[in-house]
Amino acid sequence: MSIVVDVNRVSDICESSSRRTRDESVFEKLKKAAQDGDIEELYKLIAEEQNILDHFDEVPFCETPLHLAAENGKTHFAMELVTLKPSLALKLNVSGFSPIHLALQNNHVRMVLFGWIKRANRVEILDWKDEDGNTVFHIAAAINQTEVMALLRKSVKIAAKNLNGKTAMDIFEAHQPPCFPEARTILRSAKERLFSCSTITLAEYLSKDLTFLEKRNNFLGLSNLSISRARPLTSSHRRDAIYVVVILIITTSFQAGFSPPGGFWQEDGVDHHNVYHKAGQMTMSFSNALIFNGFNGFAFLSSLYVIMILTIGLPMWKLIYCSTACLGLALLASYGTIFPYPDDSYIGYIPLIAFVYVFPLIITIMLFSVFMAFIVDKRGRRLVDFPASCFSSSHELSL
Repeated sequence: MSIVVDVNRVSDICESSSRRTRDESVFEKLKKAAQDGDIEELYKLIAEEQNILDHFDEVPFCETPLHLAAENGKTHFAMELVTLKPSLALKLNVSGFSPIHLALQNNHVRMVLFGWIKRANRVEILDWKDEDGNTVFHIAAAINQTEVMALLRKSVKIAAKNLNGKTAMDIFEAHQPPCFPEARTILRSAKERLFSCSTITLAEYLSKDLTFLEKRNNFLGLSNLSISRARPLTSSHRRDAIYVVVILIITTSFQAGFSPPGGFWQEDGVDHHNVYHKAGQMTMSFSNALIFNGFNGFAFLSSLYVIMILTIGLPMWKLIYCSTACLGLALLASYGTIFPYPDDSYIGYIPLIAFVYVFPLIITIMLFSVFMAFIVDKRGRRLVDFPASCFSSSHELSL
């Protein structure tokens, strides 16, 4: 009886087993470094295995080194991790706890006083709930952390309720004797905010009629309700394709405004129709210029409108928003300079005056409507007592 041994297969199995053992050893060392707050050991492990922190992005729910550092109060180690891998701050463990939840539960206040939450624009982390429906604010109220509550009360949903139907202020009032003036101040301030901005459940939010922004996004083929942390790749590709097409249209229409058919007059004078013109004005007739600039301006403004919709809410969107508005006003100013004079009849001035006033009015309406729709929609979603990470507006991309 002969036995055939696949040497290559045995070699692969041994190599895979060896690699798995080595990885387990590295992660055990990383776990120990996080518990001890050993930053030097962290960098040694990164030098040994450069992709060691990328592993945690591949697992939906896991105990990350940041969870361990937060649980053990290793502030400097946690700050180093957040700097190296910001996405770790968004990870939940198998019990649904974020690093901030664990830090507060173990009374490590300094972990919560990080400036990186606001600096990284990740304030929504504070509204995430654990398995009992408690937010960071609930936990701070339960352990009477008035310093943390004073810090968080302007950034979190005060009226959010846990699975027992209690708000953080209900818990705080039950645990905190009324004799402490600091506690009374926080309680009074929070109650004022509680009555001024009560929250609604997700079911109530979804049962409402569509907002203007949602109707507009449906009309334009955008989805207002989407999973922000599991956004499909094809969605990103479609958005990139829209950007490319819109930028091409804007570039072409803007350039066409400065290079009209027939060019420009080079000197002041009177044409063969006895219509006066100045140097720098279009050589085409007034009616043709009105049609050309009207359609060209429509293409330009439509593309600007799409750019505003796609960019609002993104990093540096306010600067992009202002730049887009300035670009529209610059085109308007150029039209006012190069537009030919109408003939001597008064009727010819009517479309000119309408064009001069309608163009800036359209730009103003575009700016105002997009901005107000964004603010109203953001405020409406802010009032929903539900983890902000689970739904987001279509223009808010996860970065």
